[in-house]
Amino acid sequence: MQIDFEKMDGLAPAIVQEDSTGEVLMVGFMNAAAYARTAETGYVTFYSRTRQTLWMKGETSGNRLRVISATTDCDRDTILVRVFVEGDGLVCHTGTKSCFTEPLAINCVGAAQ
Repeated sequence: MQIDFEKMDGLAPAIVQEDSTGEVLMVGFMNAAAYARTAETGYVTFYSRTRQTLWMKGETSGNRLRVISATTDCDRDTILVRVFVEGDGLVCHTGTKSCFTEPLAINCVGAAQ
């Protein structure tokens, strides 16, 4: 299966999910080269939009993301990567396990009060 990188000007969002818990850890972007490097090495590599270069998550911190499996959505424009986190397990640059820690004030219809 091929990823359609052209829909978003050469990029595809890559959702990183911990394989053992299902927790979403982070979202980054891949271009074709980052995807190829991920497939080749078995470790998640992203494309940095600000630095315009490839970077392997955890290459300096040691919290590398070892690929367990990868799938794409029905439109082939988003990647879901299930991983095992190496190192101390703190994926976010802020020192937390997940990048998704900031609550938003949204009215959740049907939620328990």
